[in-house]
Amino acid sequence: MKIARLSYDNSETYGFVKGDKVATKDDITYHTGVPIPQSIKDFLFDGWYEEIKDKIAELPYNEDISNFKLLTPIPNPSKVICLAFNYIDHAEEQGLLAPDDPAIVLKPRTALNSSDSDIECPDFVSQLDYEIELALIIGKKCKNISEEQAKGAVFGYMVFNDVSARDIQFKDKQFTRGKGFDSFAPCGPWITTKDEIKDPQNLKMITKINGEIRQNSSTEKMFIKIPEIVSKISRVMTLEKGDIISTGTPAGVMLNKPNAVFLKDGDKVEMEIENLGILRNNVKIVNSQDRSFCIK
Repeated sequence: MKIARLSYDNSETYGFVKGDKVATKDDITYHTGVPIPQSIKDFLFDGWYEEIKDKIAELPYNEDISNFKLLTPIPNPSKVICLAFNYIDHAEEQGLLAPDDPAIVLKPRTALNSSDSDIECPDFVSQLDYEIELALIIGKKCKNISEEQAKGAVFGYMVFNDVSARDIQFKDKQFTRGKGFDSFAPCGPWITTKDEIKDPQNLKMITKINGEIRQNSSTEKMFIKIPEIVSKISRVMTLEKGDIISTGTPAGVMLNKPNAVFLKDGDKVEMEIENLGILRNNVKIVNSQDRSFCIK
């Protein structure tokens, strides 16, 4: 099932997506008789989704998805965890070996961004780069779990763009600031539950910038595979419901490329992972002083 978080007339809701149609939360309640909660996180992780699962086939899809604004699929996750150099082809293009253990980068939740929204890049960033990634949504609180247990801890998947300011990254000689700007983690367009994905380690991945293919790879090139990723990260930190783990990017980014063509104002970024949908964003260069505020 594809589950989207949505906005209509400044009101938040969620629903199931089929093609270009939606069955909204109100539709689901009306046709199943189950008073599902307002919060998508409560619905997904507190048993409500499982309760109505056998009734989903009966639902009508009457609303056009174009009537809604897509929101970030998971609001306020406790953690957004990204992996560095976890694709063999990406590590090779950087002259590196993929690490045996997850090289973890944490993004702040304020970096989260939705499909069809702008990637807002401050005007002092000069080397803005893209990274298509397969993101996991954790569905169970877990710690020190085995790889077999890890398979059951994943609720679903989505497309994730680990946007990076390479000039900041090189200056700092670490990742946090260069990857932590507001809006630098577009994801979505929705969550696809794991039962819809036969093999998450064999999904085509394509990034297009203004229609030009820049990344063309597959999740099969992932070095550390999904169960091992989840198991090993759980040895470091407790994973909680709604946590996002983004599993690394394949070759094709601009990092360390001669004559690199970094993202610029007005660029259209389109990322597609097989069976998960298309994540679309435009780049907008902004004057950081114009965005100043402080709320008591």
